[in-house]
Amino acid sequence: MDRIDAMRVFVTAIDEGSLAGAARRMKRSPTAVSRALSFLEAHVGVELLHRTTRTLKLSEAGQRYAAACRRVLIDLEEADMLAGGERSAPRGMLTISAPPILGEEVLCPILDDFLDLHPAVSAQLLLLDRFVNLIDEGVDIALRIGHLADSSQISTRVGGDVRRVVVASPRYLATHPRIEEPADLAKHQIVAFTNFGLDSWNFTPAKGSSIPRTVQFSPRCIVNSVRAAAASAVAGHGLTRLYSYHVAEYVRDGRLKIVLAEAEHPPLPAHLIAPQGRMSVPKVRTFVDFAAPRLRSEFARLAAEAGTLN
Repeated sequence: MDRIDAMRVFVTAIDEGSLAGAARRMKRSPTAVSRALSFLEAHVGVELLHRTTRTLKLSEAGQRYAAACRRVLIDLEEADMLAGGERSAPRGMLTISAPPILGEEVLCPILDDFLDLHPAVSAQLLLLDRFVNLIDEGVDIALRIGHLADSSQISTRVGGDVRRVVVASPRYLATHPRIEEPADLAKHQIVAFTNFGLDSWNFTPAKGSSIPRTVQFSPRCIVNSVRAAAASAVAGHGLTRLYSYHVAEYVRDGRLKIVLAEAEHPPLPAHLIAPQGRMSVPKVRTFVDFAAPRLRSEFARLAAEAGTLN
């Protein structure tokens, strides 16, 4: 059996979450998929997957091997694309990750337009509120908010004015102590969004100081969803911290009010990023060229809206 093909089956089974899903996607029988996985496990000499007819779970060895398989398959795809020359048309599966709200409201319409123009390309859009390891998780492109630390990635800046704002409902603010500086938050109920700090928030230094201000708190509620955090704040259950585009609609219609705007950190940039070498693959390069100007326009609109929030 072809080991590279078995690797593809292995990775597809992980992505689909079941042998049946892998069989459907690869247009093979479940028996053929199971045989390929058994071949791979026999070759490496360890169990890679704990599997039933319905679910799959990677073993510890399987987690390491899956990351290696993804790197091998990406390298092979790049080699095939490069051999086809610069004029190769975009084709194949394009995997993109993005934060959920941005992905749904901004990136998805752009991706739909791109797919209409390139019928040989299919896409998988992963909307995730967590850090994604592009290589290990087989992602071609990610839309990221924030400063980039990994210099091995290729980045294209598409925006630069995403604010981190603290908000609460007018009703909540009217019935609780006034908030004039970050330290005042210690007297308040906090709805903590997991990505923005579970027990503390940082703010810019006070005038005449160079030390950022940190406010410790015991949150009343912790959520891992932007929509849940915003809804809880709108309902008057406390203050929460989110990106400006998360709450722009609520602030404009008066359901939420921004506090401590003068203590906010400088706005964050937005980038499209890809692993080193992926930009040479036509589907990746063509999508970035297509999406970047449209994203810049969208982020400029969002920045203009955020500038009017107070």
